[in-house]
Amino acid sequence: MNSEVPPYQGLDPDTVLAALEAAGWPTSGSLLALNSYENRVYQVGLADGGFVVAKFYRPGRWTDAAILEEHAFALELAAAEIPVVAPLPGPDGTTLLHHGGFRFAVYPRRGGRAPEPGDPDTLRRLGRFLGRLHAVGAAGRFAHRPRLSVERLGREPWRFLCGGGVVPAEVRHNFCGAAEALLDGIAARFEQVGPLPALRLHGDFHPGNVLWTDLGPHVVDLDDCMTGPAVQDLWMLLSGPRGDMEAQLRVLLEGYTEFADFDPLALHLVEALRGLRMIHYCAWLARRWDDPAFPRHFPWFGTPRYWEEQMIGLREQHERLAEPPLRP
Repeated sequence: MNSEVPPYQGLDPDTVLAALEAAGWPTSGSLLALNSYENRVYQVGLADGGFVVAKFYRPGRWTDAAILEEHAFALELAAAEIPVVAPLPGPDGTTLLHHGGFRFAVYPRRGGRAPEPGDPDTLRRLGRFLGRLHAVGAAGRFAHRPRLSVERLGREPWRFLCGGGVVPAEVRHNFCGAAEALLDGIAARFEQVGPLPALRLHGDFHPGNVLWTDLGPHVVDLDDCMTGPAVQDLWMLLSGPRGDMEAQLRVLLEGYTEFADFDPLALHLVEALRGLRMIHYCAWLARRWDDPAFPRHFPWFGTPRYWEEQMIGLREQHERLAEPPLRP
């Protein structure tokens, strides 16, 4: 894969603690690495007995302007009493901090558990949450965050995988052909649906990015916020056979439409968006292989068997594009 210098080389516990100290959070010296691959996230104990969470951004992924726009969106949502975990300001009032060549942000610690998948009450409350989030998202525009597109999430990752020797030669023809055919079908589906209202989105709203409490959900990660159609934040909450997904969607939209309108035409994009995620995920793993955390946590990636399984999945996904859209 890649042979670049690991992106987090030099980010050791002393550096993390020194960064927090320099930013005005005296620490107790306790440090716990939290589950995160794209960025490095730590729970840090404070001298006063409290805790904060520090997120060190992956070098080179986002511009400062894009990160600050993420922070501003989180703060806007929090001001509207939508339960997101927003960054805390540093000594000079900014939320994007720098230390030792790294950029980081500090957040309050929030507890919670994973939401109960498929539970109707949970889905209804998640729908309300997203409806409120999208009502705020529709009231403004991003200038520096990306826009959802077939090119960004599909074509460009395909070129990286299939034009750079990432896929092993023995399976490259079949894998790349399956991915290209799927992308052609996805592009045709987007063209068929036509332009939909675009708004500021969470962008990666899957159950792993939701913490559930007795008061309901709150979101801990807006790192992939983007501009796009509302359905991008809904489809990842659906799982199982078609009948199960339609039942889940029905309840989800009951909650959602209490606060925001939803165009049912967007449901024609659910399987197209799933296909884009499949291709983008393969490229994401390949691009991150220079980070030691990835070979350690994804040892199965990159083998001929892996690519063969992905090729089969892409062909099956192409077939799903021909199915009628979900009916809530």
